[in-house]
Amino acid sequence: MQCKLALASTKLVILFTCILLFQQNSWGQDSAYIKKADTIVHHNPRLSAKYSAIMPGLGQIYNKQYWKLPIVYGALAIPVATYIYNDDIYNKTKFAYAAKFKAQNGDNSDLDKIDPTLKNLSLGSLQSYRNMFRKDRDYSVLWFILGWGLNVVDASVSGHLKEFDISPSLAISIKPTVQPQYQQTGLSLQLHFKNAQSK
Repeated sequence: MQCKLALASTKLVILFTCILLFQQNSWGQDSAYIKKADTIVHHNPRLSAKYSAIMPGLGQIYNKQYWKLPIVYGALAIPVATYIYNDDIYNKTKFAYAAKFKAQNGDNSDLDKIDPTLKNLSLGSLQSYRNMFRKDRDYSVLWFILGWGLNVVDASVSGHLKEFDISPSLAISIKPTVQPQYQQTGLSLQLHFKNAQSK
């Protein structure tokens, strides 16, 4: 069951990535400004963060960073897979612990239903494994939430940097300076930002 689920999710991610890669040219320009009938529509970073909060990867699509989708879904698939694995073994060890505990009190009805790999373990070992897999399962949920949060942060930061000016109109200069109140000389670093709209 787990193998089929993992295979199906992998196929969906690959199909989705292929569709995005082949359709990239028809979805428009990769630009911060989209001109429509003499109006400029600005890229909205808040909207990309909201999209990613609703569904992982949607903010990256809004930012037109399609190459990040396999990274987002790969990073979220790992905690999901570890959750499924740990939950399965947790349930098996929980049942085996309960069955062996009942067997100590004289009820042997569930001993045959214990997973064959767990039959030879003692009650203390089963309790230890049960607690360990429950803890790992809970950590998988936390890692998933953390991955989803990083996805939202990435979409927001990328949305803010979409309109960041990296053109040659940025200038930096180093000039000598004199500070008469302290009677000191030195160098000053001056940054000049030219407005892109004033060109």
